[in-house]
Amino acid sequence: MLWVLLVLCLAGAVISSYFTGVAYHWVRPDARWIPPVCRMGEATCASIVFTPRARVFGVPNSLLGQIYYVALAAAATGGLLAAPLPYRLLVAASGVTVLLGVYLSYSLLFVTRVPCVLCFTSHAINGVLFVLLLLWP
Repeated sequence: MLWVLLVLCLAGAVISSYFTGVAYHWVRPDARWIPPVCRMGEATCASIVFTPRARVFGVPNSLLGQIYYVALAAAATGGLLAAPLPYRLLVAASGVTVLLGVYLSYSLLFVTRVPCVLCFTSHAINGVLFVLLLLWP
């Protein structure tokens, strides 16, 4: 189960890093080196990065995602998920990511009406990570 968690954290961190790079204008949303299926079009995913819902506490959601994925991977590999307090904190953080993902998915579907594959992928990753944490040995 550890390797699944680590692969999902890596995938989530890559997606979050891409969104963070676009949010801070470090990366062009349609850069050639990004696989075509992942490139953000100006009228789709790239427009979402700059909406008010893409920021919590003034920082991009993707930056918080990067911190979450790294913290979760570090806790899992460092054995911290066996300790009650770190485990509960990460389950709570994971639950918040799922709730935020539900809200953001609703927003994507019904408010902005933008089909952002990477957004839905990251929300799905967060959902699976939450379930993995709940089932953690």
